[in-house]
Amino acid sequence: MPISFDLEASNAVFSLPTITGEFDAQFGAYLRNLGARRPLVMFAFPPKAAGTFLRVAAVEAIDGQLMRVTHAQGGRDATPYLPIFILYYAGGFPTSTLVTHLHMQALPANRFLIDAFNIKPIVMIRDVADMLASYWDMLNDDQASDNWLNCQLPKNFTAMNDDDKGDFLIDMMGPWYASYYATWLTYAQETPGRVCVLRYKDFLNDTAATLATALRHAGVERPLAHCQKAVDAVWQERQEHRFNKGVAGRGRQRFKPHHIERLERMLFRHYGLSQYRDDLLAR
Repeated sequence: MPISFDLEASNAVFSLPTITGEFDAQFGAYLRNLGARRPLVMFAFPPKAAGTFLRVAAVEAIDGQLMRVTHAQGGRDATPYLPIFILYYAGGFPTSTLVTHLHMQALPANRFLIDAFNIKPIVMIRDVADMLASYWDMLNDDQASDNWLNCQLPKNFTAMNDDDKGDFLIDMMGPWYASYYATWLTYAQETPGRVCVLRYKDFLNDTAATLATALRHAGVERPLAHCQKAVDAVWQERQEHRFNKGVAGRGRQRFKPHHIERLERMLFRHYGLSQYRDDLLAR
């Protein structure tokens, strides 16, 4: 479809925020006006938290369009790319509701963009050790460079013994997960109503209700029966969407006690997330 921009939108594509990611008052007001034009569904999940499954179910439920909203992934966590949002809000592309899934921390620059467009992100809390165990399984089979977040996979990863693999995952990936939860849970507390915080155990117990909650938060509410129909359709293809059994407690079976102790230090001593202990690192 042909896409046309007005002059203001064309200028916005080439406008830069401040070095910290803030927009000046006039530009910020323009972006807020754009964001009010249509909803956008943003799943800002960590890896191995059912994000792929839920994004596909969301597309099915609302007849939406999955789009990447980053410049590139390539082994790093996502940074939203302003021109894609301008394309969606001002250019009307795609015509259906945009659904996106990105592994992204709620760092200041990302928060400024989310706030500017009044986007309502959705995040998922899951036991960190369980996610890392699931990550471990994935990497044993698929070592593509875009599976990483801000680090490089050792070339000999598959040849490493389990102790070394465990050390690598805890030392290199554990800090990303800890910072992910520190940034998003702080953001959720500071801006009530902005962030929808889902829990993995609720997703397992009632997937359709979890999807309905996410869509309602994003402003594209659908009846529970409609969400159940979408979940049922996607469930038949769950292996294609990287959804495994989702068994709780796998992390403590896979990792050694000193690994769990290191995760505890990151999450609860360094970032003070003890109020989420039962969800982030079940005992």
